[in-house]
Amino acid sequence: SLINKHHFTRSPLPNASVHLLYSPKKSIRRIPKVPYKVLDAPDLHDDFYLNLIDWSSSNVLSVGLGACVYLCNAQSNNVQLLCDLTHTQLPSGSGSQSSIVGSDTVTSVAWADWSNILAVGTNRGHVHIYDVTTQKRLQSMCKHTSRVGTLAWNDWTLCSGSRDRSIIEHEIRQQSAVHVFHGHTQEVCGLKWSPDKSILASGGNDNRLFLWSKSQPSQPLHSFNDHLAAVKAIAWSPHQHGLMASGGGTADRHIRFRSSLTCQTLNVCDTGSQVCQLVWSKNSPNELASTHGYSQNQIVVWKYPVMQPLAKLFGHQQRVLYLAMSPDGESIVTGAGDETLRFWNVFAKAKCVRNPDSKLNGLNRMR
Repeated sequence: SLINKHHFTRSPLPNASVHLLYSPKKSIRRIPKVPYKVLDAPDLHDDFYLNLIDWSSSNVLSVGLGACVYLCNAQSNNVQLLCDLTHTQLPSGSGSQSSIVGSDTVTSVAWADWSNILAVGTNRGHVHIYDVTTQKRLQSMCKHTSRVGTLAWNDWTLCSGSRDRSIIEHEIRQQSAVHVFHGHTQEVCGLKWSPDKSILASGGNDNRLFLWSKSQPSQPLHSFNDHLAAVKAIAWSPHQHGLMASGGGTADRHIRFRSSLTCQTLNVCDTGSQVCQLVWSKNSPNELASTHGYSQNQIVVWKYPVMQPLAKLFGHQQRVLYLAMSPDGESIVTGAGDETLRFWNVFAKAKCVRNPDSKLNGLNRMR
């Protein structure tokens, strides 16, 4: 039977606390089905193997459009040109035989953790490092023989993955290549460091997923070959140590969840379409988002581990190849070959620490 709140008329609890106890439960969070902002992105390439957007910890979006990199302040919407690689001049000591290499295009961008440093990978196999505060190029590395489609920072170390099938670890302060990871037999298109920066996950067009140790990089810790298409989408859970997700391309369509501790597959989800990108919520341990290509061109927010869709978001006219998350963890931006960037509110806000002066704090004193 229902409890009558008048039974609590003699309760030692104050009326305000009784009112809180009987207040309706918080309503289920509704995820908006339309983007809160749409920006034009002319020359945003429709290429599955590239990674052309990233969102910094200081709330600045970097976007590679053709030969140019643009910076967009997500709060003020102010846009500025960082660089134009139409006529790229390399500084001395960069390893290039000529100081002028001619026209180049952007194939990847990645912010360093301290946010004012941006790495830019190019079609010619170069990696440029920029200080966005001064808008100056700090250095250029020309170790790859083909395009650099993916980049991943680890403190002052930057890893670059290329169509030449290699992953090169660059030490930025020493301006040198520390190590070359060999394992993939086709283009490397996905790189992600674990949250504790100890393990690098790499995905390639050879349908393989490798795990590499920061301390022992000479050979992979483990290799997974259960995807049936290219592995570009890789995401580590920021909440559960060793938990990672990877997604396969058109012939695969699955998201696979694994433990890097046991190298076991924990869960598999058939999404029904090409998996282009993945990201875990910073604020909710049981939510992640995926973006898709053929054939539905959608964004899906999932409840993990049951993999129940919380929302399916449509709007892009072509496959949703690019994805980045805002520094507060509440929003994502997606990019597609339809030359638009769409901003979505998909994840919950970070939980606030309970106010020690809460009205219900009297409960803590009732012993």
